Amino acid sequence: MGIPKPLVQVNQLFIVLTVIIALFLSNWILLLPFLVGVITLITKRNLVMMVGKNLLQKPRNEYIQEDSNQQIFNQWIATICLGLSLMFFSIGLPIWGYVFSIMVMLAAGIALLGFCIGCTIRYRYMMWKHKKATNS
Repeated sequence: MGIPKPLVQVNQLFIVLTVIIALFLSNWILLLPFLVGVITLITKRNLVMMVGKNLLQKPRNEYIQEDSNQQIFNQWIATICLGLSLMFFSIGLPIWGYVFSIMVMLAAGIALLGFCIGCTIRYRYMMWKHKKATNS
């Protein structure tokens, strides 16, 4: 089952905006996208997308569909990086906190522009796995 592209973009925009706000106001705002990520990974339901579906003007199936497995993979990457960012901020290593939060923001922002870094990582991993299986 796919996910309408506008819902994926709403989630990406949410991540970009919350990271920007966190970097200027309080690093603890990163808890918001981190918790959304954790809930998404546990339940396979993204709260931001659930709210965003009310903005869809057409039936879900009339939009370009994004692969749900890919979105879960991307969510893993974002959630781990946000978790690391929060950890580094909390233990007094703010430079690393900024590095990981900015990486998430850039990945989501670049995805909004049309290039999915997580998709490339997953594709390369799947190709490596396939090559390893066929060479054995």
